[in-house]
This record gives sequence, structure tokens and C-alpha cells, in this order.
Amino acid sequence: MVDVVLQKKSKRRRLTWKKSLLMISIAIVVLVGAALGTAYYLLHKSLPQISGTISLNGLDAEVKVQRDTNGVPHIEAKNMKDLFMAQGFVTAQDRMFQMDLSRRQASGMLSEVIGEKTVQRDRFFRTLGLRRAAEASYNEYSPEAKQYLQWYADGVNTYLKKAKKNNTLPIEFTLVGYEPKKWTPSDSLVIGKYMAFDLGGHWEGQAFRYYLMEKFNREKALDLFPGYPADAPAILDDLKKSGINFEKSFADAYIPDFSNGSNNWVVSGSKTKSGKPLLANDPHLQLGTPSIWYQTQLSAPDYNVSGVIFAGIPGIIVGHNDTIAWGVTNVGPDVQELYVEKRNPKNPNEFQYMANWEKATVINEVIKVKDKPDVNQEVVITRHGPVISEFAHQDKPGEALALQWTALQPSKELEAVIQMNRSKNWEQFEKALQSFHTPAQNFVFASTDGTIAYKANGLIPIRKQKYTSLPVPGWTDEYEWNGYIPWDKLPTMVNPEKGFVATANNKVTDDTYPYHITDSFAQPYREERIVEVLEQNKKFTAKDMQALQFDQYDKQAEELLPILIEQVEKQPLSKSEKEAVSLLKKWNLKDSKNSAAPLIFHKWMEAFSDELFKDEISVEMLKMFDGREQVVDELIRKAYAGKPGPWIKEHGGLVDVTNKSFEHVITELSDQYGNNVSKWKWGTFHKITFEHPLSAIKPLNLLFNPQTEDMGGSRVTVGVAGWDRESGIVTHGGAWKYVIDMADTSNAYHVVGPGQSGHVLSTWYSDQVKDWATGKYHETHTILKDYDDKSILVLKPGSQR
Repeated sequence: MVDVVLQKKSKRRRLTWKKSLLMISIAIVVLVGAALGTAYYLLHKSLPQISGTISLNGLDAEVKVQRDTNGVPHIEAKNMKDLFMAQGFVTAQDRMFQMDLSRRQASGMLSEVIGEKTVQRDRFFRTLGLRRAAEASYNEYSPEAKQYLQWYADGVNTYLKKAKKNNTLPIEFTLVGYEPKKWTPSDSLVIGKYMAFDLGGHWEGQAFRYYLMEKFNREKALDLFPGYPADAPAILDDLKKSGINFEKSFADAYIPDFSNGSNNWVVSGSKTKSGKPLLANDPHLQLGTPSIWYQTQLSAPDYNVSGVIFAGIPGIIVGHNDTIAWGVTNVGPDVQELYVEKRNPKNPNEFQYMANWEKATVINEVIKVKDKPDVNQEVVITRHGPVISEFAHQDKPGEALALQWTALQPSKELEAVIQMNRSKNWEQFEKALQSFHTPAQNFVFASTDGTIAYKANGLIPIRKQKYTSLPVPGWTDEYEWNGYIPWDKLPTMVNPEKGFVATANNKVTDDTYPYHITDSFAQPYREERIVEVLEQNKKFTAKDMQALQFDQYDKQAEELLPILIEQVEKQPLSKSEKEAVSLLKKWNLKDSKNSAAPLIFHKWMEAFSDELFKDEISVEMLKMFDGREQVVDELIRKAYAGKPGPWIKEHGGLVDVTNKSFEHVITELSDQYGNNVSKWKWGTFHKITFEHPLSAIKPLNLLFNPQTEDMGGSRVTVGVAGWDRESGIVTHGGAWKYVIDMADTSNAYHVVGPGQSGHVLSTWYSDQVKDWATGKYHETHTILKDYDDKSILVLKPGSQR
């Protein structure tokens, strides 16, 4: 009887437990569902309004904003005030979180909202002083340009006011836990200064080469120099040993991608099917979500321009109007100089100059840190510029490195942009470039009148002494800048006989050019391939230009692969190595995503470089190795020609380095992808994701990152696709690609990866990922057909109360 009672109680407990478990499960599902529902509600609520009407205080008349089928806003206003105010409002609708992060990064203000993880980055940018340079630049602008900047800021701030009131800010602000502050004209300018930083170049290379001279003997150090004048050893004798701890000083320095550059070319009507010029441009910068580029058409009386701009800046920086088109690539000139400054042992804020001690300017930057005390950052500025060799620590050595850089001076690029947008011919366009100082850019130009032209434009310093690839003494006037290359002496070309102009960050002058530009040009392979195609005897079309922008033929492999294969065949090979060599010999030299050969070749080139440097140069310093790929290419060429340098010789010669690196790569790839070499694929490793800034916080990557696509191309193909060495994720390339036939300037061909919008629920958030990865384009028309009301937004003047 007792057993029966116990069994019944046990059964009741099991039933109760199951019932409780069911209730708990239901409750969890309800809570998760409610949370997801709330999240979706907040996301959906913050979608930009793209139809109907919105009242904006400050407008003088109605503005029509028509988004086309790719989400590109076409803004039509009756005056310039309304045009730029509308541009600010619409850009903020699509990209406000990106805009805020951009100004914070450039200003050294990330820690205020992110926390102590970004303090060192903020220290670096506070020391560099992009914000100070932007504010100084604003004071130099004309009243007209200042007004444009203010109107744009007014549009952004009108959006912010409405979004805060209606609780419709982008969800990223909620997730990070802050609200964006008011937008100012200097915010737009500091984003422009950041782009000059991203493309400015070469101070880190000078510091790296100085480090080489201190750590290695002269022959070994010079083996890694891109160029070295015969009289430079005298500088080294002057500098002696600095005592600067390079690894410590620059461990937290933020170094732009050395691959930042671009392709552009323009083809004369004599070589085109339409009889009018063709122009193509694909600027190469970091890839991410949203795109660094924002595509727009701006239309007002006497102003009609279409193209792209960095989100947060008014106007159009690259694109076309009714009669002209233009494109840009980075010149990459030596516009930065590191000066070794001698510090007064009795006063750390005084530095020697011409036998006197000069007081430096000292600025106390206060870095606000989320949930932590403020950080005080002392910035010391000598006559040459900010001391950057100690931003991360408080050491006061006897010497320091100060940076002189053209972009830290006041400049007026927006003046140039507005004039470029309005120009009708080459003479007007070239005149507009006089105000475009930093970053120095290769401009290509086309006009409906048939003119094609080129100009390497920007401030490029003339030095009293020859450029040395090294820091120079700051205590004497012998190494000062002596003005800039005269504007009318900058490399220029109009209607060349060969019928085209092309640039790909390559050397743009010959040895007869009287001024120094740089020793650190990009590897020549992209330029060689572009010229190879454009020299063909055919009539080109816009489709041909699109195909060339996506071209994946590998000129580096064409040159170097036969040399490498010859070396490995001098020694016994394993079965997998033989299969790999056989496959490489049959390769068509295209970096196709479905081919194994590019995976083997590019991994091999990386391993070759690692074999030389990894045991002798620290990771902290390797990130500052400006032009590393070009240097390694040259080491291989010299060794194959029977003139190996010390880095090759000390590692056993070309045969040993080649074989060790090849063996390492085949072993690594076999472990990762199996022993069947023929089934390896470049695209299995080499993928495009367009990572969102918040994707590092798991699982937000599942929400914000677009779909992943296998990707062809490489760093050296015209269709650029640079990748992270560890993950294989493609992080660098032409986020925006553009082609125009001047026979019809009402239409151009574009692709913006991953898409136009920054809102994750937008139709246009990642709709162009597959097109970008496969070389497809959409057409953007400046004369729009009428769409339904769902694509037309009317901005109306609002009450001034």
C-alpha cells in the first residue's frame, strides 16, 4: 500500500515537473519572441522615410528627393542652400552612425562611447591633430564655402533633432548606448583630413628604415630600402644612435593600409566605339558595411552633378556633370617628413634649432572614456609638427620624432570640389584643382568636346636636400622644406598621342622630371595590365571598361612564378609539392576564385617574405614596413640575376628560401584543405564579407554583416581584392566602381559594395554584394523617369518656431 502511494506521488511530481518545464519553455519562447519583436520594431521604426513629405525648418522651397531602383538619392532643389541642406538630411537618414564614427575616429573621440579599448587609438589621433587641422582649415574658407558647410550641417542636425524626438535613431546608437551630438562644419572637414591621412603615406616607412639602420649593419638595412641616394650616409652619421625605442613608441600607432590607392584611366574617342571618350575609376580603400562611398545626384540651377562623396561631406568628389567626368587615384608622394628633434635635458618641452633652444607648443588633450576617468594626453608640437614617437607612453628621451605633413596645414579642398562640380571644360576643371592640396591625387578627365587629360595634383614639398627615405635632423635648417612643386610644373598631360592615360599608383614621371615625388610607388602590375589592354587595336566600349575593372590576370605571377618554380625543381619534391608545381605550370595566370593556383601562389609569396623577416623584425615594426611587397619582389629579381642581397644570402640563397617557403605553404594548405591539391580553391580562403563596425561583438555579426561571397582577384590584379592574411577576408578594394561613356552623360555605370544604405532592414543595405563580387554594374541616370510615390520624398519648408 505504501509503495502504491509513493508511486502515485512520484508520478504526480513528474507530471508537475513536466508541466513546469513546459511553462518555463513557453515563457522563454515568449520572452525571446518579445525581445525579437521589440528589436524588430525598433529596427523597422528607424528605417528612413523615403516617400511622402517631411517638413524641414530652414528650407526656402520644396526639395524633391527621388531614390532610384538602387537606392541612390537624386536631390532636386531650387537653390544651393536647400540643395546642401537636403544632402545633409538625406545622407544622415542613410548613414548617421557611420558619419558619427568617422568624425570620432578622425578626432580621437572613440573612447567616449566605446570605452578604454580605443584609448590608444584616440591618443594617436589627438597627437596627430587632424581635428586641429580641420578647425584651422575652416577659418581659411571663403564665406560661400563656409555657408555650404553650414547648410549641410543644418540638414544633418535637422535629421538628428527629428530622430531623437521620434526615437528613430539607427539601432547601432542604442546598442552602443549613446546619442550623437550636433554636427558642425569642422566635422565634415575632419573626415576629409582623415582621408588625407589614409592616403598620405610614408612617415611610418621613414621610421621603419631608421629602425633598420639602428638594428642592422648598413648593407643589410639598405637592402630593404626602396631607393637610396648616394649622399644619404652623411645623414646617418649626423643622426648617430637615437635611443628611441621603436617597438614601444609605435606599437599602438594606427597605420593605414599600404595598398590604399586606385585605378583610373581615360580613353580618347579615337579608340572608342561611340567616338567619345570613356572614363573609368575604382578608388581602393577599406571595405566594410556601409560603403565608405555614398552615391548621390545633386541638382539645382547651374549645378547638376552625379557621383560619390564620403558620407558627412557636401558635394561630389568623384563623378560627372553634363559635360565633364573625372576620376582619381593616389599619387602617393612624400608629403610627410620625420624630424629627429634634440630635447633640452633641462626642459623636455624645448628643442634645439640652430644652436638655440626653442619652446614647443604644448596642448593638453582630454580624452573622455566611457565608464572610466578622463585621460589627459599631452601633445608636444615642435616647429616641424607634433612629436609622435611617444604618444603611447610618457618617456622623455633625449631625442624624439616630430612629423611635418602637408595635411596638418590649413587647406581648402571643398572649395575645389564645388568648382570641379560646376566646371564645363578642362581649363575650368584644372583651375579648380589649385585649391585641392591634400591628399595629392592623379586626376583623369574627359569632356563631351573630346578632350582627355591628366594631372598629378596637390602640395608636394621641395626639399633643400635630396629625399633620403629616412628621418632627418631637426636641429638645423639644412633639411627644411623649400616650398612646393609649382602648380604649373606638376605632371600634366592633355590629349596624348597614344589615345589614353592610365594610372594605378605607379611611377608617373621619368628620370628627366626635375622634382622628387616619391621612391615608394605601388607594384607595377596593375598599371602594366591596364596599359596592355588599352594598347589593343580595337574600339572600346563601356562594357570593355567594366571588364577591365574586374580583370583578374596576375602580372606578378607572370613575372615571378617561373623564377620560383625553377628554384623548387632543383630539389626533390613530395607528391603534393609535385602536384602543386604541375598545377602552377598549367595555370592561366588568372586569380580565379575557383582555381587552386592563386591560393598556392599568393600564400607562397607571403611565406617567402616571412621566411626572410619573421625571426629578425618584430611584428610591431613589420606593420610599418612601407612597400614590403615591392621590396621582396626586387630581392627576388636581384637574387635571380646573380646579385643576392644579404637578406637572401643569410637565409641560404634563393633556392633555400624558395624551397623552405614552398614546403611550408604546401604543408599548411594540406592540413587546412586536404591532400588533393586539385580541389583547393582560392575562393574557399579568399572571401568578401563587408564587415560592419559592430560585427566584432558576437552575435551582432549575424545581424549586421552581409552575406559572404567567394572572391577572385588579388592585391596585384586590376580587379583589386586585398585580404587579411589570417582569415582570408577581403578587406581592401574598390568599394565603388564607375564607368562613363561621354557620348551620353545622362547615364553612367556604377557598383557600390555592399549597397547604398546603412540601415540593415533597407532593401539597399547589401543588394549589390553579389554584383560587386562578380563584376556587374547598375546604370544611374541623371534624367529620371517618374517612379511611384514610394520612391519620392518631398522636403517642405517648415515652421521656424
